Amino acid sequence: MVDQSRGPGRVLRRIGVGLVIFFGLIVVLSSWYTIDEGEVGVVLRNGAVQDVAGPGLHFKTPLIDDVVTMSTRTEKLDLPQVAAYSQDIQAAELYMSVNYRIVAGSAKEIYATLGVNFADRVLLPTLLDRTKAVFGHFNAPTIISERTRLVAEITDSIRQAVADNGIIIESVQIENIDFSDAFEQAIEQRMQAEVEVTRLKQNLEREKVQAEIRRTAAQGQADSTVVQARAEAESRALQAKAEADALRLKGEAEAASIKAKAEAMNTNPQLIDLIRAERWDGKLPGTMVPGGALPFIELERSGNR
Repeated sequence: MVDQSRGPGRVLRRIGVGLVIFFGLIVVLSSWYTIDEGEVGVVLRNGAVQDVAGPGLHFKTPLIDDVVTMSTRTEKLDLPQVAAYSQDIQAAELYMSVNYRIVAGSAKEIYATLGVNFADRVLLPTLLDRTKAVFGHFNAPTIISERTRLVAEITDSIRQAVADNGIIIESVQIENIDFSDAFEQAIEQRMQAEVEVTRLKQNLEREKVQAEIRRTAAQGQADSTVVQARAEAESRALQAKAEADALRLKGEAEAASIKAKAEAMNTNPQLIDLIRAERWDGKLPGTMVPGGALPFIELERSGNR
């Protein structure tokens, strides 16, 4: 006969062993965990923070340790409609977003002090507070004309506020700034007026340049006329000097000729008779004055008279 009393017990033991092995495998397999790139794992033991695990395969104590994953990638936080006032008490609504990430080495402190929802608990209120504070240092026209500077100052202020918490602010974007319709219309009119003033100034400068060009051209023409007149005057002066020099030389030549003739006459008196003979036309005067000289040349005779 088959021993019936031993059959069910053996089956139960086998089932028990199987369950133990099964749950043992579950415990062993659940003791290993993986952290992906761009994440860190905060290891908790009985709820208390123990360590931070980086990317890779890790082991934890079964049923005692737990792991909370935190992202170290760049995350984007969209701020709700932010109501703020400018320095000149102009109400505005800002639509903005912030790109941020946590420092991997600060994950332990962030989880211990701020928790997993640190963005909503700490970051968001800080962003709203700093944005309103910096916005209030600008008047409305400056906000419109120097929006880049506004964003830069808001970014710097937020970075300083969260730096000690291990949070890095990579960038702040202000998608839109809405003022009241009346104010925006006034700003538009003001900007149009400034554009018109700028246009008028440019026209004035252009007219000044054109006037300067005309003045320069007229001055150049006048200078050219002066130079031409001066050249003509110098030419006439040179011509007059040349004529004067020619007359002087001619006079000197005639004086020298007269002087030479006079010296020749003094040294040779007969030269005077020769000149008279050369100039006599062969006619005797029609009237003779008693005692007057006859137009004859006394010739020296050779031999007997």
